[in-house]
Amino acid sequence: MNHLAYETSPYLLQHADNPVDWHPWGEAALTLAREQDKPILLSVGYSACHWCHVMAHESFEDESVAKLMNEHFINIKVDREERPDIDQIYQAAHAMLMRRSGGWPLTLFLTPQQQPYFGGTYFPKTPRHGLPGFADLLPRVAQVYHQKKDQIAEQSTSLAEAFAHSLPQHAADANAFTAQPIAGAVRELTGTLCPHGGFGGAPKFPHPVELEFCLRRYALDNDDQAKHAALLSLQKMALGGIYDHLGGGFSRYSVDKYWSIPHFEKMLYDNGPLLGLYSDAYLVSGDAANKARFASVVEETAAWVTREMTAPEGGYYSSIDADSEHEEGKFYVWQKHEVAALLAPQEYQVVAPYYGLNRGANFEHKDWHLEVTQPLSAVAQAVGITLQQAEALLASARQKLFAARALRVHPGRDDKILTSWNGLMIRGMARAGRIFGRDDWVASAMRAADFICAHLWKNNRLLATSKDGTAHLNAYLDDYAFLLNALLELMQAEFRQQDLAFAIALAEVLLAQFEDRNENKASGGFFFTSHDHEALIHRPKPGHDNATPSGNGVAAFALQRLGHLLGEARYLQAAEKTLALFYPALQQNPSLHCGLLNTLDESLNPPNIVILRGAKVRLRDWQQALRVDYWPHTLMFFLPVELENLPATLDKPLKPLPLPALDPAAAVNAWVCRGVTCMSAISDLEELRRACQPVSLSLRD
Repeated sequence: MNHLAYETSPYLLQHADNPVDWHPWGEAALTLAREQDKPILLSVGYSACHWCHVMAHESFEDESVAKLMNEHFINIKVDREERPDIDQIYQAAHAMLMRRSGGWPLTLFLTPQQQPYFGGTYFPKTPRHGLPGFADLLPRVAQVYHQKKDQIAEQSTSLAEAFAHSLPQHAADANAFTAQPIAGAVRELTGTLCPHGGFGGAPKFPHPVELEFCLRRYALDNDDQAKHAALLSLQKMALGGIYDHLGGGFSRYSVDKYWSIPHFEKMLYDNGPLLGLYSDAYLVSGDAANKARFASVVEETAAWVTREMTAPEGGYYSSIDADSEHEEGKFYVWQKHEVAALLAPQEYQVVAPYYGLNRGANFEHKDWHLEVTQPLSAVAQAVGITLQQAEALLASARQKLFAARALRVHPGRDDKILTSWNGLMIRGMARAGRIFGRDDWVASAMRAADFICAHLWKNNRLLATSKDGTAHLNAYLDDYAFLLNALLELMQAEFRQQDLAFAIALAEVLLAQFEDRNENKASGGFFFTSHDHEALIHRPKPGHDNATPSGNGVAAFALQRLGHLLGEARYLQAAEKTLALFYPALQQNPSLHCGLLNTLDESLNPPNIVILRGAKVRLRDWQQALRVDYWPHTLMFFLPVELENLPATLDKPLKPLPLPALDPAAAVNAWVCRGVTCMSAISDLEELRRACQPVSLSLRD
């Protein structure tokens, strides 16, 4: 029988009716493998994964293939989003064993002791494109396990040694920290900048961590090359097909270097950071057209999140599938005659050249996927109308196309709520809401934070996932780190004491359950799993960024900021030890560690902590005035005088205005601290702006 029917993961539930005797990962399945001395077939994927669906339709739904799987293996299905610990370990194992990168679906064959001995990613049912047929492969791989146990044992020993060497081997002296890795990362990133934006060639991913790093370097060091890399990439992505020009939001990556054709799945973990990043780019860009486009991207993406990705209780869903009706991209692509039939002739004469419908089909040689192929001003000039008329026609056409598309069969939505990815979206929505003065976006972020606190925070520990009222699975480093960082952003949009209390509680669990405190040369940093987590064949301590930022980078960054805010030395020390552990890696491969480099930056040059006190209405005026400033090195908290029982570092007094006195309620005091140095209270807005200007690290050679 299949054992997936009672799981919470939509991905696992997609396989609950397979003839394969699937088990979820757990002691029951692992015990069965040991008792029957059967190898394990581990299949890892996620619900929005196109090739996962293909392999499922070809093999897992096929009775003959399922019979072979059930005969020879204990079959375990894992959702990589619910169990990133398992995915991380076995992706690394696949790379070591097969000497090539992995991906999804990940198909690995393990001993009953969980040691991998063979694997791959997607296997077709029958031999194709140089890949062996899955049905032919199964009995041969099972035979290898039973006949070559000695060789597998030797291989497992070598794999364990390789895992051990993958961890940082020694920590640096914190006194040796310099800004050189930061300069190195800027050189590497700007050196690999594609003329079409992004870093490197196809496939092209958004890389929000690296782009945020570049924007920070412009703000802190006036580095025009870094600014160009970030703004060019964001501009090209916003114009390309990776962006949904009708519904908002970004797909996971582009299959080409021009950002034209995406892999159509939409992931929460991309769109949360991109919301904040485009909001920052809006502040930085001096180009009016770019500024308007960046604002539209933020507006439309936030609308998509609100419309399609927000649960009634407040949390954010995980992803939108790439496929509908078993075809990738079918929901998004168009036929020219279909568009022409929906629009008035005046609208079509604008839409066709603007979105590339007057060119050849750009998807599968038969369909058109919308991307901006020329400026609207050029279209207006060619058509003989004003830019304002073209804008109005484009807006009405987009509304019609969006309404027509909404009638199609929608891609599936993975409606589980992941704590870590919610942290990324809470931060993005809060930052966008703060910059654009959108209280509704800030309220959305607060509702999501409240949902996590109410449903995924149990017995002073986080749980990793929730669906249909069921929350479970011990949370990971990313859950704590991303959420802590999000709360620091949310409190700057609207300060709530409950968020500060939650942030402190998260920080304490990070130190107690994830920090490596062993007294050895490679201590420091944070493990991906907690000290009381299930024992697996390896315990990663990841430092480099991937599609999501490094958990160690975000944990150290957020703890360092919280330490400065509260004057808590333990948080600062944990961040410093993390930097010391990974500092050799920062020197060797700086651009792979942009999250940790931001922490290094604020270790060398502590951020401004600004506490503003005053009447709520006056604080609101100051907040609106200051939202036009891009200060990535500054944390700013607006604390009404009515708040009581604040920590000592936040409980600043409100000094009245000098005589002749105005209304006392008009007074606002700003207290600016950097490291252990605090300035006198400031009551003038422009003086505060001058006090918050960055101190450059002077990275120029």
